[in-house]
Amino acid sequence: MSAFPWETLGSPLVRVPAVSTFVIVGGHGRIGLLTASALDRQGHVVRSLIRRTEQGADVEATGAVPYLLDLEGSDAGDLAEAFDGADGVVFAAGGGSDGSIERKRTVDLGGSLKSIEAATASGVSRFVQVSATGVDDPLPDDTEPVWRAYVEAKRDADAALRASGLDWTIVRPGRLTDGPATDAVRMGRSLPRGEVARADVAAVIVAVLEDDSTIGAQFDLTSGERTISDAIASLG
Repeated sequence: MSAFPWETLGSPLVRVPAVSTFVIVGGHGRIGLLTASALDRQGHVVRSLIRRTEQGADVEATGAVPYLLDLEGSDAGDLAEAFDGADGVVFAAGGGSDGSIERKRTVDLGGSLKSIEAATASGVSRFVQVSATGVDDPLPDDTEPVWRAYVEAKRDADAALRASGLDWTIVRPGRLTDGPATDAVRMGRSLPRGEVARADVAAVIVAVLEDDSTIGAQFDLTSGERTISDAIASLG
């Protein structure tokens, strides 16, 4: 499916003055929606990619502009059109919890690879990717197949981004929970297993997009006792 701007569905794409324009891949996911809201509150323009027209209202409620694009059915050229004019990309897409091994490969890995290619082609250097804690760790032989596919997809997507030459940051949250943002987190290269609110993940994404010192940083993220700004400073 080729990408096409939301104005073709009757809701015009209106550019307003803002600090930056960011595209969220996986715009209707829970982290994607929270990130769009947080970016909008900071005055940024947000373009959120969605798979279905009925998801548009949820995205518009965040202040973002919906952009209809089927990640699995599109190619890097379609994504490059969606990224046109952006200052950064957030890859927050995932294959979901439907138990499909194939969707882990086509969304978590394939979607990331196409997004990296598209960002490079469209000249968008800033790229923040949402991954998961522990995906570089060896997997036991008896690992459940769907979980193995998920971990391997995230691991390989992260490796591809690190090698891409883009200005990347990789955020690796622990077990995701719901609830309000706490601004109380912990960040580090390799943390013990923990959990973190999706709202805090979204706040961290916004913070790293606004802080070039996080370019080239890959870190685990859990709930903790430091503010996000202090935790970022602790990364060195």
